[in-house]
Amino acid sequence: MDQTTSISCPLCHSHRSSAFFSDKRRGYRRCPDCYLVFVPTEQHLSADEEKAIYDLHQNDPNDPGYRQFLARLFHPLTERLYAQEKGLDYGCGPGPALTMMLRERGFDMQTYDPLYADHPERLRHAYDFITCTEVVEHFRRPHDEFERLFALLKTGGHLGVMTKMVIDAEAFARWHYKNDLTHISFFSLSTFQWLAKKYRCRVEFLHSDVVIFQV
Repeated sequence: MDQTTSISCPLCHSHRSSAFFSDKRRGYRRCPDCYLVFVPTEQHLSADEEKAIYDLHQNDPNDPGYRQFLARLFHPLTERLYAQEKGLDYGCGPGPALTMMLRERGFDMQTYDPLYADHPERLRHAYDFITCTEVVEHFRRPHDEFERLFALLKTGGHLGVMTKMVIDAEAFARWHYKNDLTHISFFSLSTFQWLAKKYRCRVEFLHSDVVIFQV
């Protein structure tokens, strides 16, 4: 593929993306405007192939190790919330452990997932906070997804994201995270800063893979 081939960025819709990396299975583009690294649409898995991989995941809500993993978002997020606020676990998957943890803390939680909790009526309400844990890297249309997420938040609300972040091309070449074929959108610190500017909100980087926005 030509380095300058025009392929629209799925986050900011710029046509200036260029080749970033390629391996035996896929090519990856990088946008110079929002800094998203992404897999072109024609190289995405089908919906059935994607779900077959998700069905293999073992995310037991009662697994202490999985809860400890989610705690990296759970603890800093709950420190910023008020008691009994209403939240949405967006992309909760088949085992919504974070939902369970937040309910145990007393928060009013709803779940949404296009495959495992397809309840579109839950996307017609406003929320005090939204969680996206290991979700955004699966977004086929990140522009549309973030438009939806920020529109669902009440003023002052929080969006908590967990995802591994791109560092540079050298690190990307060795990165295990890209090898999951369901991972098609890769964010960096600069991408999240771009999102914060676009949606006029604050952004905090709590861990190497934890980001919290406040609108």
